[in-house]
Amino acid sequence: MLISLLLGGVAVRSWQLVEQFVRQSRQGGEQSLQLSRSIQELHARTVEIERNARQYRLLRDAGLLVRIDANLAQSDTTIERLETLAETSLAPLPGDWRASATELRAKLRQGAAEDDLMRVLVRLKTANDHFGSWGKAWIDRQNALLLARMEAGEARFARQLLTTVAVILAVALVLGWWLGRPVRRLERAIERLGESRFDEPVVVRGPDDLNRLGRRLEWLRLRLAELEAGREQTLRHVSHELKTPLTALREGVALLRERVFGPLHEEQREVVDILHRNVLLLQRQIESLLDLNAAAYAAHRLDDRPVLVRRLAAEAVQQRELQIQARGLTVSIEGDDAMVRLDKEKMLVVLDNLLSNAIDYSPEGGSIRLVTGRVAGRVGVDVIDQGPGVADEDAERIFQPFVRGRRAAPVPRQGSGLGLSIVRELLHAMNGQVRLVASERGAHFRVEVPDER
Repeated sequence: MLISLLLGGVAVRSWQLVEQFVRQSRQGGEQSLQLSRSIQELHARTVEIERNARQYRLLRDAGLLVRIDANLAQSDTTIERLETLAETSLAPLPGDWRASATELRAKLRQGAAEDDLMRVLVRLKTANDHFGSWGKAWIDRQNALLLARMEAGEARFARQLLTTVAVILAVALVLGWWLGRPVRRLERAIERLGESRFDEPVVVRGPDDLNRLGRRLEWLRLRLAELEAGREQTLRHVSHELKTPLTALREGVALLRERVFGPLHEEQREVVDILHRNVLLLQRQIESLLDLNAAAYAAHRLDDRPVLVRRLAAEAVQQRELQIQARGLTVSIEGDDAMVRLDKEKMLVVLDNLLSNAIDYSPEGGSIRLVTGRVAGRVGVDVIDQGPGVADEDAERIFQPFVRGRRAAPVPRQGSGLGLSIVRELLHAMNGQVRLVASERGAHFRVEVPDER
């Protein structure tokens, strides 16, 4: 409405300028036409006066003298009309013309000689010509004045138009900023909800409709936080309740394997071994669930401090030194020793999970590279191995809980498929990300966190 009012004001102003110009042009045209008619009438009467004067000198007809007086009187009225139309002083033209007319009357009544009479008539005709020249100059001045007024109005309108456009742009920028801020807040709130970050309230200030949407998102945040808390509580309770009977089951199977209750024949030993393997597998699954729940819980509690990324990578390698030596692997750390603020313990868990996967999937005697660096305002760590890599159809699925890649590791693995889920959860908490980089050989994972120097 504001922009429409501004544009409407410019349109009304332009219409007023056009109307004013048309009115002035019409008025000037009418004055010019009346002036031209009056000058032509004065010229015609002057010609008739000259002709009647010549006739009177020859014929001495009193009627001709009366006609001359009438023409002179009408010509004087025409001159008065010219003075009214001109709105300016015409001196000395009217005085010269009237003096010549008075002298002409006197010469005609006195019976003056032809030369004297002709001299008076010439002066009268000259005064009439001066009226014609003055009329032409007056019309030219009026046209120039009208043109100047039009140009001044055009310049004034152009300034008003530019001012209005500038105001409209300013209004558009202010409205865009006013509307953009709550929209950006809504976008960030939706991103946080999508990342299961329910700790920050959704506060939106702006137009009423966006405020209502913000309140609905806040209700959704509280609802999702409640559901997430219930899910985590249920997971903790279920995992805890499962561990108690599982422990008893494991101890019972261990007693059977140790032949505490007597010897077992071959088929019984096979059944006991199957029970033992599945009990251990179930225990690892429950412990992984507890680890995932702990990671999700800890993700909302950050302890940021300055950390050297290369030194942190070296610490992660040191924790896996025994596994690395057992597989005969070579682990190299390359790149800059970038300083970044982050939660050291959570980043160490991230690197440990990625390095553990790289160790498991690397061939005997293979090499693993950890490359650190800073790019475009972010600090990254690349973990690159020479294993079978990740199938294209598993590129996104492997970050989901309990999902394992289709390509097998060189050695048997007892993982639960939660390592990469924990990695993504912890990095999201640090405003970072993990992604799989396409490579010709092996798996290439890239971890990036914001560089808040």
